[in-house]
Amino acid sequence: MSSASTNDEGPVSVNIDGDGDLDDAVIVALGCNDKGVWSSCREALEAALARFRSEGIDVVARSSWWTSQAWPDPNDPSFLNGVVIVRTAHDPHALMAALGRIEEAFGRQRSTQNAPRTLDLDLIAYGRESGDCNGLILPHPRAADRLFVMGPLAEIAPEWKHPGGGKASVLAKTTTVGLDARPLGD
Repeated sequence: MSSASTNDEGPVSVNIDGDGDLDDAVIVALGCNDKGVWSSCREALEAALARFRSEGIDVVARSSWWTSQAWPDPNDPSFLNGVVIVRTAHDPHALMAALGRIEEAFGRQRSTQNAPRTLDLDLIAYGRESGDCNGLILPHPRAADRLFVMGPLAEIAPEWKHPGGGKASVLAKTTTVGLDARPLGD
């Protein structure tokens, strides 16, 4: 994979292997709607990204931050979401464990489903892995339906193809969840 620098100002597009082939892309989605000890969800997400490297995860591209109402209960605090493409030597299970350690360090509590959270890290895709990988379903089974995932992904890798079919740029237009999601204006 080739690398690209991250940028706090907005998305950085990526050309994973130099000729536009995104088949090896490892994609992680980030979300926060409980700032916890941080001054804002944005600060929490930036701090989480900074922690990736210590877990053997290098960010090669990142989207801008997107905001959306909480789902399924819009009365919960709004979410801030983004997507990154990473490079790592971890296999999918080791990567999930590393992401779990980062969530735990940020105070993630798993109380009830869809409860507000200080940090939510989801493995969206691991290359072309597809199906049940020893208890880990890849790609993420609901990612293609979520604008707060496909929108940010389409910013940085519009040509990425979901293993189940469809490019990120097309899937972002056909999502059914989080339709109010939009890039955060600075």
